[in-house]
Order: sequence, then structure tokens, then C-alpha cells
Amino acid sequence: MTHIVHHLHWGAESLWESLVPLLPGISVEVQARAESTNTRLLERARAHSGNPDSPVTRPGELDEASRDERTPHGRRSGDISPCLLVAEEQTRGRGRLGRDWVSSAGASLTFSLSMPLAPQQWGGLSLAVGLAVAEALDPQPLGAPSSAPMLRIALKWPNDLWLLDGPGRGRKLGGVLIETVSVGNSRMCVVGVGLNVTPQPAVTSTSAGFSASISATEGMAHGYACLQEIDAQASAPRTLALVARPMVLALQRFERDGFAPQVAAYAQRDLLRGQRVTTTMPDALDGVAEGVDELGALCVRTGDGLHRVVSGEVSVRIAQT
Repeated sequence: MTHIVHHLHWGAESLWESLVPLLPGISVEVQARAESTNTRLLERARAHSGNPDSPVTRPGELDEASRDERTPHGRRSGDISPCLLVAEEQTRGRGRLGRDWVSSAGASLTFSLSMPLAPQQWGGLSLAVGLAVAEALDPQPLGAPSSAPMLRIALKWPNDLWLLDGPGRGRKLGGVLIETVSVGNSRMCVVGVGLNVTPQPAVTSTSAGFSASISATEGMAHGYACLQEIDAQASAPRTLALVARPMVLALQRFERDGFAPQVAAYAQRDLLRGQRVTTTMPDALDGVAEGVDELGALCVRTGDGLHRVVSGEVSVRIAQT
């Protein structure tokens, strides 16, 4: 089923046809304007859950208690049908740490996918989604030698995509925000993705585009990146067509196998690996990033050993030299 209110040509019917074999019952909706695609899908899930106050959580916050949480009323099977919701313009989007995700029509792609998900553990989910998006937009040629030009799209733990300008250097291209809510006997997972598509004449920490979803300091230091820098033909609809199916496959693979099989692929795009980083952890952890582990934790080596940083309300930055 598709529901379309659009200015751009999205090819929603073709998109739906490509996704329905993977997610029977999925709907594809394109709206000209929305405050937040994540919020809209979460509100729908909560409205039908029998508990409109059901708490929204991030995967890194889930524990056994919340995972076993059940709402007081069951739902019909159709009520947890997946949905892909696209907003041409998003006016009050949300990112991590309370940051805004602001987009303008045509200049960026903002969409959310909701679907039931029941992995054995949730650690590394945002990394798996980011990796799927990066590989769809910047594929590694098959059989490419180690001397091949570097990949252009890197991943900054835990949920950002960057356009590389050099080792450990780049600009923010987009991000992923994952939230979950208990619905009947299932947990609905809402995956929001935002990507800058076209150049912007001037971007500040409060301008349109996903540089606005990082701090003013980081945005000033690293600037704005967009997909047209690596593909002059990039558009929001074309980008969605490239990433939607790989993202669904990545979510289903994660549900089955977890993040462990993706560690090596993630390492090839790890912006932080080998870089000195600082964190906003209570003890102000400062050290050299040594990649991520099988549960998606960032590994940082300091003078007193190796530390695991788990996803949550923690910010990690490359140390200024």
C-alpha cells in the first residue's frame, strides 16, 4: 500500500514492490512536510499499543526488564505492519543528545522505517544500519586491491556518516537515529535516517542540513558534506531507492546474527580507528580508538588499559592536535 503526497518524483510504487517481498504488509508513505518521521511512527505505534504512554527507548538502553515489557492489550497482526515514511521537509527532526535534525525539500533525504524486531541483543544496531547505508552509496568494488582508492563514506561511532577528506578527517554527511517501543508482544523498532544530498550555500550549526545535528563546535570544525560531491546525479528519491532495500536486509540480518559478522566490514570505514579521541564520559576518557567489538562498543586504549564505550548519551570526538 502506498500513500503519496509529493512534489518530487519518488517512485513509491516501485519502492514498495521491491520491499514487500522482504516485509509483507509494508506501506510506503511520502509526505511533503512533517515535524519528525521518527516521532510520527512512534506515535502511531503507541496509539495502537493499548498504552499510549509506553516508554520510547534507544537500543543501547534496552535491558532484560524493558525487553520483556508487555502492553496491557494485544494488537491485531496488521497493527504492527512495517511502514517506510518519507518527509520531503522535516521541521523538528531529532538526533542524539537532543540535537536537531532539520531538512529542506530536495536538499536532503529524511525518512524512517518502522518494523517489529526481536534480536538476541541490541548492541551495534546503529552501526549495522550505518554500514548498510554507506555500502549502498559508496560500494567497495569487488576484488579491489588494498592499494585501491580509499572509500569516501566513513562511519563515526555510534551513528554518523561522514564524507572522508583524509584519514581521520572529513565532514558530516548524515546520521541514524534508532528508537524502540513495546507494542503488544512485539517491540517496534523505528530507524530514522537523514542524509545531505545537495550543496548548501552557507551552513551553520542551526542551518538546514545534517551539520545541524552535531554540536556547533564540531560543525564549525568539520563542515558540511553532501552526496553530490561523490555523485553529481544524486537526488533524494534516487538515494532512497539505493538505500531502502539494503537497510531492510541489514535489519533482518542483525535480528538473525547480531553485529559480530559486520565487525570487519565496519573496520574498513571506521573514522575513529587509530585516532586519538576524547569522550564526554564522567571520567573524560581520552585515548586511542581501536575499533569496535562484537557488541558494537567502541574500544579506547588509554594508559591504564582498554576501555569499552557503549552507545548512549556519550559523545566522542577526534582530539585536536
